[in-house]
Amino acid sequence: MTTTRRALLALPLLAAPALAQGWRPERPIEIVVGFVAGGATDLDARLLARFLEPRLGVPVVVQNRPGAGGEVALAAVARARPDGHVIGTTNMPGLLTIPIERQAQFKLDDFAPVANVITDPSAVSVPTASPVRDFAGLLERARREPESVSFGTPGIGTDDHLLMFLLQRAAGLRFNHVGFAGDPQIRTAMMAGQIQASGLNLGYLLANPEGVRLLAQAGPRRSRFAPDLPTLREQGLAVEMASERGLVMPAATPAPALARIRDAVAETMADPEFARAVEQRFCEVKNEVGEPWFARLREEERGWRRFWSETPWRQG
Repeated sequence: MTTTRRALLALPLLAAPALAQGWRPERPIEIVVGFVAGGATDLDARLLARFLEPRLGVPVVVQNRPGAGGEVALAAVARARPDGHVIGTTNMPGLLTIPIERQAQFKLDDFAPVANVITDPSAVSVPTASPVRDFAGLLERARREPESVSFGTPGIGTDDHLLMFLLQRAAGLRFNHVGFAGDPQIRTAMMAGQIQASGLNLGYLLANPEGVRLLAQAGPRRSRFAPDLPTLREQGLAVEMASERGLVMPAATPAPALARIRDAVAETMADPEFARAVEQRFCEVKNEVGEPWFARLREEERGWRRFWSETPWRQG
């Protein structure tokens, strides 16, 4: 039988799915998280691990490597052996902004995109014991007593920190920035009165409401999980911010291994039980798989670089 040119051209298309289906993990899969246990990113990773294990046929373990706003973990993933057994969690906008603001140990091109999985808008909150009753009151206090309001975040370049920076820029005031290892530490410090405000994500605060008063959310519209909580835009500030949490692998990960992990994550995101579990934490499934996600990020990266050239946030 003669093999035609058309048949030869079709061979790679036929072979790719077979290769993806043929790859099998040889040992447990590791998900590396850049923040402490108990925070939103950590909880996402542990939820994903539970759904990925039956799909991949091996244990999926979570390793917390906090530090430098997530840089420590992302650098470890970028340097990891690219054999399909190491996955890193990502947080936006830090995935893009950390390499802009400093000589970081990673860049976007060090990774292969798996998927953008969850989105969770940022929010502004104070302790319930605070005399500040609403967002306008927080701004008024910060203007009246410059840098007297301590604002807690997980570190420079994280979505919480950039929310604070954008608020300062839009409202013409200045907070006293205080960095912490992760969400639980920020919330504890706020409840204890050690800081006066935070930019913790809405989903995390709705799931852990004790001792915290929500003042505003930073999504483009009101969240269906907190319909009575106004957006920052509704309160006169053109500021939007959210934590987008996804998964990446080392850039040189073989295509069959990357495809298998992508498939398992895509199946997980389409699982109604997974969606319900995400919604129980007051978050939304984002569902951007593979290269289209990184194409969007590269466009956003250009925007952040322009913003940095005009208004560096490193010391803010």
